Amino acid sequence: MALKLVKDAPTVWNYLNGLVNLYKPAGFTVQQVRNTIIHNLCRDLNQLEVRPSLQRVIIDDTADSSLIVRKVEDLSDNVLVTGPRYQPDDIKCRFSANHGRFTSGVIVLGINNGTNLAFRLQQNRPLRVYRVTGFLGKATETHFAESRVTIRATIDHIGSEKIGRLLASIQASHQRKMFELSGIDIQSQAAYELACRGTIRPADNRQPMIYGIRLAEYRKPFFTIEIHAINETEAYLGELIHEIGINLKSCAHCTSVRCIRHGHFLLEDSLLKKDWNLQNIISGMAHSNKLINQHPDMLQQHSSSLQGMEEPGQ
Repeated sequence: MALKLVKDAPTVWNYLNGLVNLYKPAGFTVQQVRNTIIHNLCRDLNQLEVRPSLQRVIIDDTADSSLIVRKVEDLSDNVLVTGPRYQPDDIKCRFSANHGRFTSGVIVLGINNGTNLAFRLQQNRPLRVYRVTGFLGKATETHFAESRVTIRATIDHIGSEKIGRLLASIQASHQRKMFELSGIDIQSQAAYELACRGTIRPADNRQPMIYGIRLAEYRKPFFTIEIHAINETEAYLGELIHEIGINLKSCAHCTSVRCIRHGHFLLEDSLLKKDWNLQNIISGMAHSNKLINQHPDMLQQHSSSLQGMEEPGQ
């Protein structure tokens, strides 16, 4: 089927509904990303053929006492009076994850009617995968590189094998925690059947849970770990790097956090900041729609969630 070039802004506006996979740069807040997207969309829409001004009817008298009815432009609807046709308040946006300022990588944005899909994606809590880089030998106040150094320690005794063993123990402790929250013995048949039904999610969306963690790269003093998790925050990942340094009989702080996957939204398909324009965003929405049709479990997965442990006396 031949492609048709559309220059009519109202027609393009009707297609501006859905999810888009963006690459969030480090140092940008999600609010700054939102403002940039809305500004670029309004700019590109107003450069297309927008609707003309409304017409109003006037009645004029003539010399022979007859009346002439005619239509003229309603100046109150002229763009020089009202401003551009598409304003920032016209566009609705919602993120499916709340990345911190230091986090870069994949972030999924719902635009207009796509805000409902973004909310469902957020509530379903699919796995997110991160590459987190730490620096051994220095600890900071906030556990990130931008703050003041508080502790220094030696790192000569630390090797990749030692880090790998520590990460394996962290993963095992989180796996045990999943079943402890559900009140099921990890060695029982019930635990096996629960695990077969899909990703086990804690009922409390404030409870961080790590499903997998491994050492991706080690170049002393830098080390990079890959984390599969849900309900995580930027602060939690920074604290995790700090705790890893302590358990290694040293100290560490986080230098970068990059999200490389959110559900089935991949880093390779995300739009860079230079590509945040109307044409690329609509193309990205079309790709996201195909992805959702192929993987409907991202919006609603039929698996049991863990229930929080009941308090004594309840």
